[in-house]
Amino acid sequence: MKFSQVVQKLGATTTNPLKISKIIDAGVDPEIAGVAPLDTALPGTLSFAEGRFGKVIAQTQASALILPPEPDLQAIAESRGIVWIETAQPRLLFAQAVALFYQPWQPQPAIHPTAVIDPAATVGQQVFIGPHVTIQAEVKLGDGVCIHPNVVIYAGAQIGDRTILHANCVIHERAQIGADCVIHSGAAIGAEGFGFVPTREGWVKMQQSGYTVLEDGVEIGCNTTVDRPAVGETRIAQGTKIDNLVQIGHGCQVGRHCAIAAQVGLAGGVKLGNHVILAGQVGISNGVTVGDRVTVGAQSGVISDVEPGAVVTGMPAIAHRSWMRAVTIYKQLPEIYQTLKRLQRRLEGEDVK
Repeated sequence: MKFSQVVQKLGATTTNPLKISKIIDAGVDPEIAGVAPLDTALPGTLSFAEGRFGKVIAQTQASALILPPEPDLQAIAESRGIVWIETAQPRLLFAQAVALFYQPWQPQPAIHPTAVIDPAATVGQQVFIGPHVTIQAEVKLGDGVCIHPNVVIYAGAQIGDRTILHANCVIHERAQIGADCVIHSGAAIGAEGFGFVPTREGWVKMQQSGYTVLEDGVEIGCNTTVDRPAVGETRIAQGTKIDNLVQIGHGCQVGRHCAIAAQVGLAGGVKLGNHVILAGQVGISNGVTVGDRVTVGAQSGVISDVEPGAVVTGMPAIAHRSWMRAVTIYKQLPEIYQTLKRLQRRLEGEDVK
């Protein structure tokens, strides 16, 4: 489609009118066939830039750009004959542009003949159930649910409207999944939490009789696990997005619109506030509470409660600025150690050169 058509379609999704480059008034209206990264874009594609990308804009082959309100970047683009759209959130508008050119494959409603569905299960309207799916008794599927091949849904689980279950994921008993959720391949929702009581004779299993609840709009990555507790519930609140290979322990309470990156591990009973961001490989100890809008840096270990709004890094996690200063000192430890040895010998009366 023409660049002007792209602008029109994107403008319909925003609350404010989009500002575009003046060179379009001179008849520059390229054909846009897709989207691409800024540094590898080819003619006929739309890309975006945010931050310090002047050098890349000077070299990109993209035919159109989404740019922030920065005159210098816009001037570079216009000098090369590249049309642009201005927005305060280039990445967000680019995400909307991607959706203009790509939509995930969506199968038509149908039930494959190899699917095994218990007669006591309830299946909504316009549902797709793929090959070799197993749905046990008392399961409830909402309208528009899409279940890809080899999914297993244990007895009594509930799946909300328009939720997508990708191939080979498992939804265990006492799992309640809301509307518009996405569970990716290999994920296990509602499996037994790690509950054992130590005795002199060994470990005694505590049955995990609680519930696992995913509210509306939650997304769970590949091979991620969300465990159910012995009592009560494990809850992932509305809009939270969880990456691949994450462990959410039994009884955790994860707030709204959190973002949890790959290989994060939450021990049992962790409480995350709303809008928390956990970078890759973060570990949080049993029972810790993390306040609203906290950001935890990659590979950090959180062993005590974190106040709302904090940015923490390290093991154990401390304020990010303090951690940065500590890292700088850490690099200097060999020199500091040698200086300390010289001072010590001087204090002891040795001849120090």
